[in-house]
Amino acid sequence: MDPQHSTGPTIEQIIAAVRELDGALVVAPAVGDPTVPELAWGDAFFYYAPDGEMPRNVQPYGTIVTKNYPDDTTSDLDPAGRWRVNVHVGRARQAELVGAVEPEVAEPGVAEPGHARPGPGGHGEAGPRPDTADVMRPHPVYGSAGWIAVVNPGPATGDTVLALLRDAHDAARARFERRH
Repeated sequence: MDPQHSTGPTIEQIIAAVRELDGALVVAPAVGDPTVPELAWGDAFFYYAPDGEMPRNVQPYGTIVTKNYPDDTTSDLDPAGRWRVNVHVGRARQAELVGAVEPEVAEPGVAEPGHARPGPGGHGEAGPRPDTADVMRPHPVYGSAGWIAVVNPGPATGDTVLALLRDAHDAARARFERRH
């Protein structure tokens, strides 16, 4: 699939959908923003923050990354037009979506630290390459922690990605409410 001609949601459409969620905070550092590390420029991070302030000691429930990170290169995000949505769905939902993930440690950025076993709708170890567009997979680094990843969501995954982001937002809100 040509990432430039995907019929799935764009980065801007995903960010707009998340911003519409009650209490959502989207942190999307622009190129040149001196308040964040250069590596984060152009990416987006999704939080539940009803006060509009960046939460402390809370990880985002979803991200969009637009480039390879030093420990995360298997999705091949450096070429123009390639990007990846990452969503924390929890281990049980992840197993339903992509199969159970074996928590093994691998050399960062070289191989996936967790390999999926086939499950309902999952491709498992014999599935597509980790850089294949429009395929839901365990996150290449955080898969064993219940994260999924989709490179260039398209017609096969776009609607599901948006629904999973809504679910992850609701789960983040529930965690916030239990703490406060």
